[in-house]
Amino acid sequence: MMWGAGFGGMWAGWAFTALILALLVAGIVWLVRGVNRPGDDGRDSARRILDERFASGEISPEEYETRRRALR
Repeated sequence: MMWGAGFGGMWAGWAFTALILALLVAGIVWLVRGVNRPGDDGRDSARRILDERFASGEISPEEYETRRRALR
């Protein structure tokens, strides 16, 4: 009389486990990509600081060019 009545909700457990694993993998990928962004090796921020110092008159045009070439 009870043909398979005990297995009706078992798929929900598997689906929940798969969802948790997918979220865990997605979170790890998101963290790794956030830490290792391409082009974020410090040169952009150094160039920005150099540009700001030149614009404010802290350094001369010659010093600006010398330091800019060194950052390449």
